[in-house]
Amino acid sequence: MTRLRTARLKSGITQKELASLLNINQSLVSKVESCERRLDIIEFLNWCKVLGVPWDKVIPKKYSMGENTKHE
Repeated sequence: MTRLRTARLKSGITQKELASLLNINQSLVSKVESCERRLDIIEFLNWCKVLGVPWDKVIPKKYSMGENTKHE
């Protein structure tokens, strides 16, 4: 989740401020940013919305559909 952390830092938002905007505890923000906890899709989309970053800019290109991936 370093991309979300990078987006947060570029926005000038502290972990505490982000937690307040998302109505969660600051410790959860810390755990997500240090990869101790994963986000579900709804949480992920909310973080992107609050940070003002498109979700497809946060997910690495190698995980995008149709780009060097095999689908069975």
